[in-house]
Amino acid sequence: MTSPDSYRIDTRCTAFLDDHRIAAGELRHVALRAQLALEAQPEARLLIFDDADARLIDLDLRGSAAEIVQRLNRGEVPTASDDDTPAKRGRGRPRLGVVAREVTLLPRHWQWLNAQPGGASVALRKLVDAARREHADGDLRRAAQERAYRFLSAMGGDRPGFEEATRALFAGDSLKFDAEIAAWPEDLRDHATMLAADAWPH
Repeated sequence: MTSPDSYRIDTRCTAFLDDHRIAAGELRHVALRAQLALEAQPEARLLIFDDADARLIDLDLRGSAAEIVQRLNRGEVPTASDDDTPAKRGRGRPRLGVVAREVTLLPRHWQWLNAQPGGASVALRKLVDAARREHADGDLRRAAQERAYRFLSAMGGDRPGFEEATRALFAGDSLKFDAEIAAWPEDLRDHATMLAADAWPH
């Protein structure tokens, strides 16, 4: 479960109260809808998922709506780490978000990189961009599998068909996946299907 300090108040998310999807949209709106729903059903289980990766968002929903929004506003921008704190920039080309990090390579790797046009930094950026393009489909599929699995585990870990559905998810079998969760509550089934949309081979 992730602290709200890691999120912006406009993070897209979805809230479930027991088996029912009660809100979806920006975190600030979902939080207020969730508070009202939980007040009406205080014994129900509330879970809020980040739409991007299906990680759980841990919110403090005590107090008034204004107090909730105030807490979210205080945590809107994470504290910058040493690595991403912007440095003062003088004349010259803009930094374009470049971050300095240590890279450890063997001497022969540095020798090859330094011999490339533009030097080691330019060569490394080109290699990374090429690898990202080459593996884009696989990365997209893995991300979809991981977020769907997180949601399935949180909402359906004790339901019939869970293990078979997760095996189908990682095997790329969409028909089997759909069949195993077909009897689940509609809101859970629809959200799981949406999260897994990019997990299947094209």
